[in-house]
Amino acid sequence: MRRPLLALVLAIAAIGVFTAGLAALLDTPRPPRGASRGERLYYGLCVTCHGPDGRGSWRASLFLIRPGNLADAARLDQRSDQYLVDIIKNGGAPIGRPGMPAFGAALSDEEIRELVAYVRGLSRAR
Repeated sequence: MRRPLLALVLAIAAIGVFTAGLAALLDTPRPPRGASRGERLYYGLCVTCHGPDGRGSWRASLFLIRPGNLADAARLDQRSDQYLVDIIKNGGAPIGRPGMPAFGAALSDEEIRELVAYVRGLSRAR
């Protein structure tokens, strides 16, 4: 009688440890203390695909998505601020980049401009 109960307890403990590890692995990183509003928006909406440093995330690759490298200054400098505003606001589908979702309904124009400023800073931080 004791052996099946012990096996059950060990199985439940193993499942608990596994799910806790999986939750820690899949948890989205938090912005650093004192982060600007643009940085907090980036961490809340963009880091899952673009990664904390803007170079892309392994999570996006699980879904076969290749997000743009926001740390590539040469490439990002070819894009205007208005282009970045439009792609954040309307998503990538209108310009042939269907993986990028639209955030225009969730963000104000001011928040989008702050997000663009933060993204520009990612490419200059390198």
